[in-house]
Amino acid sequence: MSRGTTATARSLWRDRAFSTYWFAQSLSAAGDAFAFLAVPLLVLHATGSVAQMGLLTAVAGAASVGAGIFGGVLVDRYDRRTLMIVVDVVRLVLYGLIPLAWLAGPQVWLLFVVLPICEAAGMLFQIAAVASVPALVDRDRITEANGRLQATFALAAVAGPLLAGVVSARVGPSVALAVNALSFAVSAVGLRMIRFRPRGEVQGAVRREKPLAEFLAGARFLWRQPVLRALTVLLAVFIFLTYGFTDVLVYHVKHDLGGTDGTVGSVLGLAALGTVAGALLVAPLRRRRGFGTAWIGAQLVCGLALAGVGLVGDVRAVTVLTAVYLCGISVGGISSMSLRQEITPDHLLGRVTSAFWSTHYSLGPAGAAVLTWAAGRFGVTAVMLVAGAGCVLVALGGLCTPIRGAGTPRAAHQAMPAPAGI
Repeated sequence: MSRGTTATARSLWRDRAFSTYWFAQSLSAAGDAFAFLAVPLLVLHATGSVAQMGLLTAVAGAASVGAGIFGGVLVDRYDRRTLMIVVDVVRLVLYGLIPLAWLAGPQVWLLFVVLPICEAAGMLFQIAAVASVPALVDRDRITEANGRLQATFALAAVAGPLLAGVVSARVGPSVALAVNALSFAVSAVGLRMIRFRPRGEVQGAVRREKPLAEFLAGARFLWRQPVLRALTVLLAVFIFLTYGFTDVLVYHVKHDLGGTDGTVGSVLGLAALGTVAGALLVAPLRRRRGFGTAWIGAQLVCGLALAGVGLVGDVRAVTVLTAVYLCGISVGGISSMSLRQEITPDHLLGRVTSAFWSTHYSLGPAGAAVLTWAAGRFGVTAVMLVAGAGCVLVALGGLCTPIRGAGTPRAAHQAMPAPAGI
C-alpha cells in the first residue's frame, strides 16, 4: 500500500476536500428529500390521480435518460467541478420558480416543464459526481467512500421526508420545494471551496472525437466487460419494474391506508433508515462475500420486500418493508457503482457511467407509467406482487451470468478484456 493510500485510510474524514464535498452534498440530499415527497403530493393534491403522478415521473425520467446519453461526453471533456456548480445554479433557479408560481394556485403544467429539465441537469450532475470520487480518494478506498457518502445522504433522507411531511401538512408541499432550491445553493458554495486532484494525475491522454464517437467509446467498454454488460441488462429490467415505486407507495399510503401528508413523510423518512443500513453494510459485505453475492442478494431482498408491501395492510409494516427494499437498493447500487469506478480508466469513467445509466434507465419512464396506471386499474397489491416476482427473477438471472463469480476488484480486472480501439 502506498504512503498516500495509508494516509487516506487513516484520515478519510479529516481530508478537507472530501469532508467539504461530503457536507455540501449531504445538505443537498436533504433538500432532494423534500422534493422526493413534495412533487408527488403537488400532483396528487391538484389532480387526485396516481396516473398523472406516473406520467410526470415518466416524462422526467425520459429527459434524464436523454441527458445521460451525452452527459458522459461533457463530464470527460470539461472540468467536472465547474459542470456540477453550473448544474446546481440551474436547479436553484428552476426549482425556485415552482413555489412562486404556486402562489397563484396549482400550476401542474409548470411541473411538466421544470421537472424534466431539472432531472436532465441532475443526471449530468450525478455522472460528474460519480466520476469525481476517484479524484477525491485513492482507488482502494472508493467503496468505503461511496458507502460513507451514501450513508450520510440517507441520514439526510430520513429527516427530509419527515420535515417535508410536516411542512406540506401545514403550509403546502410547494414550500417544501423552496427548501430543495436553497439546498442547491449550498451545494454550489461547497463545490467552490474544494479542488479535485488534477486530471493529469488520474488519467491518461484523452483523445477528443465527435460526441457520438466519444459516447460509443464508453458503450464499447461497457459491453466488452462481461460483468458490467450483464449488470446493464438485468438492471434495465429491474428499473422497469421499480421506477414508479415511490408514486405507488405515496398513493397506497394515502388512498388505501388513509394516511395524511405527514404519514407519507414519516413512512418515507423512516424507511430511509434502510438506505443507511445498506450503505454501512456494503463495504464489509463485499469484502467478505464478494461482489456477486452482495449484488444478487440485494436484488432478491428487493423483490421479496416489494411483494410484502403489496400484501400487508398496515402503515408500520409498509414502512419496515420499504426500509428493507431501500437497504437492498443501497447495497446493490453502491456495489455496482464502486465496481465501475474501480475497473474503468478515469478518462472513460464519465462516458461509461453515462452509457451504463442511460441504458439501464431507458425502460424506467415506461415502467413508471405502466406501474402507476396498473396500480390505479388493478390495485396496489397485484402490481407489487408482479413487480416483486420480477425482481426475484432478476436475482435468479444474475446467477446465470458472470456476476455470480465476480469478487474482488482484482478479479474484475482479470476478467476485463482489453478495450481495444478506444
